[in-house]
Amino acid sequence: MKPSSSTSEHGPRTAGPRSLWGALFTDPDVEAATCDRAWLRAMLDFERALAIVQARAGIVTEEAARMVVTAIDVGHYDPVVLGEGALTSGTPVVPLVRAIGAHVTAEGRAAVHNGATSQDVLDTALSLVSYRALGPILAGLRAVAAECERLADRHRDTLIAGRTLAQHALPTTFGLKCAGWLVAVDEAETALARVRTHRLAVQFGGAAGTLAALPDHGAGLTAQLAAELGLAAPLIPWHTNRTRVAELACALGAASGVLAKIAQDVVLLAQTEVAEVAEGDGGTSSALPHKHNPVRSVLVTACTQRVPGLVATVLSSMAQEHERAAGAWHSEWQTVTELLRLVGGAVRGARELLCRLRVDPERMRRNLDLTGGLLMAENVAVRLAARIGRSEAQDLVAEVCRTAVAAGRPLREVLLADLRIGLTEEEVDDALDPAGYVGSAGEFVDRALAAHRGRGRP
Repeated sequence: MKPSSSTSEHGPRTAGPRSLWGALFTDPDVEAATCDRAWLRAMLDFERALAIVQARAGIVTEEAARMVVTAIDVGHYDPVVLGEGALTSGTPVVPLVRAIGAHVTAEGRAAVHNGATSQDVLDTALSLVSYRALGPILAGLRAVAAECERLADRHRDTLIAGRTLAQHALPTTFGLKCAGWLVAVDEAETALARVRTHRLAVQFGGAAGTLAALPDHGAGLTAQLAAELGLAAPLIPWHTNRTRVAELACALGAASGVLAKIAQDVVLLAQTEVAEVAEGDGGTSSALPHKHNPVRSVLVTACTQRVPGLVATVLSSMAQEHERAAGAWHSEWQTVTELLRLVGGAVRGARELLCRLRVDPERMRRNLDLTGGLLMAENVAVRLAARIGRSEAQDLVAEVCRTAVAAGRPLREVLLADLRIGLTEEEVDDALDPAGYVGSAGEFVDRALAAHRGRGRP
């Protein structure tokens, strides 16, 4: 199901960000799909489709519909002028309908906006704008997933310290960390794709959601309008049922959170004291020549920090009174636009940081030894539990660890010196080998890769 594309002159198909901040916080294709002219094109697409399907149904004459289509295709409509004209009506639809009508005869005006209300136009435009913007966002998420797949595959067995509560916990693999990113990105992409295909719907209910002006054509005409625009056909008009918009916002919020997690992991792993990864380019400082800042991760974080508040705005707007809300649906237009732009920017940044990410397996291995073997204390306790019991083994190893920390000695040395341990030197070395205590990490990576590679692609 694909929304129709206008061939009119109402705006460029692609345009890069044209502001001080645009290149930092959005994607050029998403910007082009959500700019003022993109919204205008979506509103005009609704009015064009409405005239076409009503002519097919015999509600208006074919000549009237043809005049409307011609007026839309060749007329000049300025978003700024329409915005200024919206002050008296609360939406840009009224001045837009007036402007279209000025280009046609009285017969043609019968086919302009017939039976529709302003919210029909703007809700459908929101669906169209979102559908079109989600195209590059979903493509970007798939590219992010491809980078995660590459890293997970390459580093399936690359040892790294697992960290919980920001402290060394147990050994894991960098491949498993990347596989975790991959699964989350795939899940976010699936949710957004479902919203795009099944939940972005046409809106057509007329003044009070009854289509009273078209009593003999209601549901059938809505289905035809949806097919013409390539959107989902709703069961009934949804003027004050905002679950569709809420699902869109929440799916964008979830995708944003997934990208934020990746960026945060990279920032933490790129710290000077850790230095296990680094971004591949950029990162310069205005004052410190030696610095290589994780700039892409920082920009992803900046985008994603703003998303939850926007999602909350959409959710708080769901309580809408009676058959038409006084302001709640108006609050969605710019909110959803900004959500799309920010998630588009985060996707772009995540893709760029991952495709150039430099991974240092040797540094990861050296960092495993920073605790002097304490990272492997659980494995030692597991080995002892078979001989002296689990609780006793835990207590004994904990005591030995405290001794090692207090004395500043490696855990291996303290274990071999404590006669209560009863493990041979070979057994101690085996218990302290991180490569032997990563559990099912490799299997989990393989499962994530298999699931990703088995996904259907549009």
